Amino acid sequence: MPEGHTLHRLARLHTDYFAGGPVRVSSPQGRFVDSVVVDGRYFDRATATGKHLFHHYEGGLTVHIHLGLYGFFNTYVVGDGAEAPAPVGQVRMRVDGSGERGDGAGERGGAPGESGATGPAHVVDLRGPTRCEVLDDDDVAAVRTRLGPDPLDPHADPERAWTRIRRSARPIGALLMDQKILAGVGNVYRAEVLFRAGLDPFRPGTALREVDFRAIWDDLAAMMVVGVDTGHIHTIRPEHDHGDLPRRGADRPRNYVYQRDGWACRVCGDEVALETMEARTLFWCPTCQPGRRGRG
Repeated sequence: MPEGHTLHRLARLHTDYFAGGPVRVSSPQGRFVDSVVVDGRYFDRATATGKHLFHHYEGGLTVHIHLGLYGFFNTYVVGDGAEAPAPVGQVRMRVDGSGERGDGAGERGGAPGESGATGPAHVVDLRGPTRCEVLDDDDVAAVRTRLGPDPLDPHADPERAWTRIRRSARPIGALLMDQKILAGVGNVYRAEVLFRAGLDPFRPGTALREVDFRAIWDDLAAMMVVGVDTGHIHTIRPEHDHGDLPRRGADRPRNYVYQRDGWACRVCGDEVALETMEARTLFWCPTCQPGRRGRG
């Protein structure tokens, strides 16, 4: 499942692609029946909270997208005056910023093609999301209220997360993955931030020091910003980056412990461990992250 930096990067890109003009929204697959509600409206901006992406349109309507395990976007660049490529396969939603972009014109009126846009345009195709739905402002607020603070939100209040963590007996490795506590953190960032902090993932929240939580929050924010800017997760400090190939293929990120079970730890040389925690695979180094299950 994509982690929070991916959705924030998509929000930035989609704002760049579409903001300020009307777009055509359709559902080639036919399953996003509410696409007609926003088709032809002006695209104001895209935003993200945690693993949720929001396309905001004029008139207070928003398309809420959750990619889930299998969702992803394909992006096409369409030359000036050219037609968008025909959709291929099961496309849940297409957002088309090319061609006669003003056909629907939404509530702002105007004739077709009056957005004033020239040059190459973009088309994005959404496939396989868990959620793709039109919401009003109250519904969007309700979605965000259910989520914990997002380390990528400069206005987020980490105290909300800390209050819940310090009262919970669940292990910190599970609490970091709970989107109601902390929004946007997935399995990669969970494993890597705990390794970088030298924290036992099995330590209960009630035993976590506030100074450790603050270090986790700040480190997550710093690492995830890199992910937004580059499109890649990078968690290795320069002194530990030996330029080796990642385990799962050359296009995968190099990490400290994530998906490196059975391999030598980059720092201590001992074996990286694997275990299931609350139905998710956990990777950690028992020597660098000592605790009740550690060897250190």
